[in-house]
Amino acid sequence: MNRLRPTCAALAVFALCAVRQASAQDAVVTPVITIVGTMPIPSISQPLSEIPSAVQTANSKDLADSQALDLSSFMNQRLGGVYVNEVQGNPHQMDVNYRGFTASPLLGTPQGLSVYMDGVRMNQPFGDVVSWDLIPRSGIHNMTLMPGSNPLFGLNTLGGALAVQTKSGLTSPGTTVQTTAGSNQRRSAEFEHGGRNDKGLHWFATGNVFNEEGWRDASPSRVRQTFGKLGWKDGATDVALTLSHANNALTGNGMQEERMLANDYRSVYTKPDETNNRSTLLNLAGKHVIDDNTLFAGNAYYRSIRTSTLNGDVNEGSLDQSVYQLSGPDRTALNDAGYTGYPTAASGLNKTNTPFPMWRCIAQALQNDEPGEKCTGLLNRTHTDQSNYGFSGQLTLLDQWFGHRNQFTGGMGYDTSRTQFEQISQLGYINPDRSVTGIHAFADGVTGGNVDGVPFDNRVNLKGRASTWSLFASDTISIHERWHLTLSGRYNRTHVINQDQITPGGGAGSLDGDYVYQRFNPAVGLAFAINPALSTYMGYSESSRTPTSIELGCADPVNPCKLPNSMAGDPPLKQVVTKSWEAGLRGALSADTQWSAGVFRAQSRDDVLFVAAPDTNSFGYFKNFGQTLRQGVELGLNSKQGRLKYGVHYTWLQATYLSAETLGGSANSSSDASSPGLDGSIGIKPGDTIPLTPKQILKLHADYQWSEAWRTSLGMTAFGSMYARGNENNQHQANGVNYLGSGKTAGYNVINFNASYKSSQETTWLLNIMNLFSRQFASSAQLGPTAFNANGTQVVARPYAGVGNPAQYPLQNSMFVAPGAPRSIWLSMRHTFN
Repeated sequence: MNRLRPTCAALAVFALCAVRQASAQDAVVTPVITIVGTMPIPSISQPLSEIPSAVQTANSKDLADSQALDLSSFMNQRLGGVYVNEVQGNPHQMDVNYRGFTASPLLGTPQGLSVYMDGVRMNQPFGDVVSWDLIPRSGIHNMTLMPGSNPLFGLNTLGGALAVQTKSGLTSPGTTVQTTAGSNQRRSAEFEHGGRNDKGLHWFATGNVFNEEGWRDASPSRVRQTFGKLGWKDGATDVALTLSHANNALTGNGMQEERMLANDYRSVYTKPDETNNRSTLLNLAGKHVIDDNTLFAGNAYYRSIRTSTLNGDVNEGSLDQSVYQLSGPDRTALNDAGYTGYPTAASGLNKTNTPFPMWRCIAQALQNDEPGEKCTGLLNRTHTDQSNYGFSGQLTLLDQWFGHRNQFTGGMGYDTSRTQFEQISQLGYINPDRSVTGIHAFADGVTGGNVDGVPFDNRVNLKGRASTWSLFASDTISIHERWHLTLSGRYNRTHVINQDQITPGGGAGSLDGDYVYQRFNPAVGLAFAINPALSTYMGYSESSRTPTSIELGCADPVNPCKLPNSMAGDPPLKQVVTKSWEAGLRGALSADTQWSAGVFRAQSRDDVLFVAAPDTNSFGYFKNFGQTLRQGVELGLNSKQGRLKYGVHYTWLQATYLSAETLGGSANSSSDASSPGLDGSIGIKPGDTIPLTPKQILKLHADYQWSEAWRTSLGMTAFGSMYARGNENNQHQANGVNYLGSGKTAGYNVINFNASYKSSQETTWLLNIMNLFSRQFASSAQLGPTAFNANGTQVVARPYAGVGNPAQYPLQNSMFVAPGAPRSIWLSMRHTFN
C-alpha cells in the first residue's frame, strides 16, 4: 500500500485485542530494569500488573531470530511506536524515533531519547548524539525500552529511554562463530565465547568484522567491534569489568533529489560523505546483597570517542552566481599562474557547454576575490575528540511500611566530559561524477575571499567542559495487593563551559560561555490489578535536557549562522522540559496471549528550533520555541499458539506545534519571498504537524517452527506519510518551476522474510531477505535548492533571469528524500562448539 490505512481486518483485531506496545517476550511476568543514576540494575522480577507504564523488552534470542543488522534495525522491525529516518544513508547511522522523539548520530538533531549500555550513557557529550555503530549487537543480552519522561534515566529522557544489558559468561556460556555473505558485497564474521569456573570467575568476549560496498553508489562501510567482560560472582557479591572498542569507517551519502533518484535509484547527490568513529569504553560495575532486604550497586566508567567526517557538498552560495564565464582578470590570473586549457573566449560559456565549471573557481581563488561565491563545491571536515567519565551508586531497600510491601531506591551520580570540536570548509568544484575536488581556498577568513563583502569564515575550534551531579530516589508501595503506587524524582545540576580557540574572551562572534542548568524532575505512577488477567495503569512524569554546545554556539540573532553547524556568539538558552501523561489497560486472554491498549501525551516547553534571523538571507539561529505536543494511542498483541508465535503493534501518533514561530523556508512555495525562488521565511502556527513524524505505524510479525530443524519468519512494517523538513507549516505546493516535490513523503510498507535450517546439532544455516518485494520508498525528506538538472549531468547556476534592482537570481528548489534499500539477500552459517 502506498499510504497506510488500517484495514477492516486490522481494526477487527485491535477491537478484539486492544493491544499496547507489548514486549517482544511472551511471559506475563517480565524482569523490570530500574534505571537510577547511570546504572541500570536488574530489580526483583515484578508482575506486569504492578508496572505503571508500557515497557517493551527483548532478549538476545529475539535479536538473533530477527536477523536484524543492529539494535536500531531490530527496534524498527519489532518494537511498537519506533520508526527510523535514514537521513545519513547508511544502515549503521539511522535516526531512531520513538513517539516522535529522536536518538540520532547526526550533530544538530534535537535529541529526545537517552540510551544506556551496562549503565553507561551512550549519548555523547557533544550534541547528545547516539552512534548506533558503537553498540555491538552480538554482545546484547537484553534491552528495555522505557516510555515517557522518566526522570530516573537522567537528562535527555524526553520521550523515552533505552537500556541495554550485555552478555556475560553466566548468561551466555559456550562458543559460537557466524559468517555472512550476500547482497551489496556484504561480508561479515563474528564470534562469541563465554564461560565460568567453580571459583566464581566468569568471562565473555565477542567480536565482529563487517564489510560491504553498500547498495548505493560509492557507499562502502567497514565496522570493527570488540567487547569483553571479566567478572567474579561469589554469594552476595557480583563484580564485572567490561571493555568495548569500535573502529568504524562509514559512508552515508545522504538524501537524493527526487528527479535524480527517478533516473537512477542507486545514485547519490554529491560525494564523498564519510564518518570515522573510534571509541573505547571501560566500565566497572558491581552489586552486593547486604541482607535479604538490602542491595547496593554502583559503577564507574571511562569513555573516549574520536570522530572525523569528510563531506563533499554543493556550495549553495554559488547557485545564484555567475560561475561559468571567465572575466578578463580571471584569465590573466590563470595565465600568470601557468594554467593551460582554460577557455580563452571572452564570452559564450554557459551551463550547456560548460556543465561542470571549474576555471572561475580556481581563478577567483588565485585572486583571493570571491571563491566562496564562485566555487560550486565544498569539502566540509570536522574532527571531534571526546572523553567522559563518571560514577554512580544506589541503595535498594525492601521492607514493610505501615504493614505494606515497600521498595525504596536512592542514590547519586556524577558525569564529567571534555570535548574539542574543529570544523573547516575547503572550497572546490563539482566533477561530472558529482565528487568534489578541493583547491587551495578555505573558509578561514583569508584564503576564501569574501561573500557579500564579508570575509568567508565558518571555522570552529571549540573546547568544552561539562559536568552533571544527580541525586535520585524512587519508592514503590503496595497500598493493597492490587494497588501499587510509585513516586520518584531526580535533581540534576549541569555546568557547561565553552572555550573558543579562535575568538577567545567572549563578545560578538566568540563561543566562550559559562552556563549552569539545574532542575528537579518528579514522577508518579499508579497500577491497579482489576483481576489476575486484567490490569490498568496511569502515570505522570517530567524530564529535561540541557542545550547542547552546538545549540549554545549558534543562539544569537545578531550573529546568526548560515548552517546549524556553523557557530557564532550566543546568549544562553533555556532547558527543554517535557511533561508526560500516559494510561492504559493490559491483560491476558490466555497464558500464551497478552494484549494491551494505551494512550500518551507529552508536552514539551522551550524546545530548541533553528529559526530565521531578522533581515538576513537564509541565516538563522537556535532559539527556545514555545511548546510542542506529541500524543497518541498504542495497541499491540503478542501470542504463541503451538508452533506459531506472532505479534501486532499499532501506533497513532500526533506530533504538532503548539506555538507560532517564523522559520527559514526559502525552498517552501508558501514563503514570504518577494519573488518565487528567492530567500524567504515561513510562519508556523499551532496545530501544524512536526516534520518527519508519521501519523500511523503498523507492525506485524509471525514466526513458525515447522520442525526441530526448520523455522521461518515473516514481518511487515508500515508507516504513514510524513511532511518534509522545510515544510513545517505544511503549506508547500509544487509549481513545476521554482518549487518541485510535494513536500510530503508517501506512506509505505516493507515485507521482510527470514528462515533458519539446523543441519546438525552444532550448525545452523540462516537466510535473510529484506524488502522482499523490492518496494521503493522514502523514510525521510527535506526541501532545498537543487544544483543539478534532472539527470545530474550538469550544474545549473542562475537557472532563471534576475529580478529586481539590484538583480536577485531565483533558484530552483526540490524535495530530497532518503531512499530505502531494494531487496537484499544474505546467507549466514552459525556454528556452535560444544
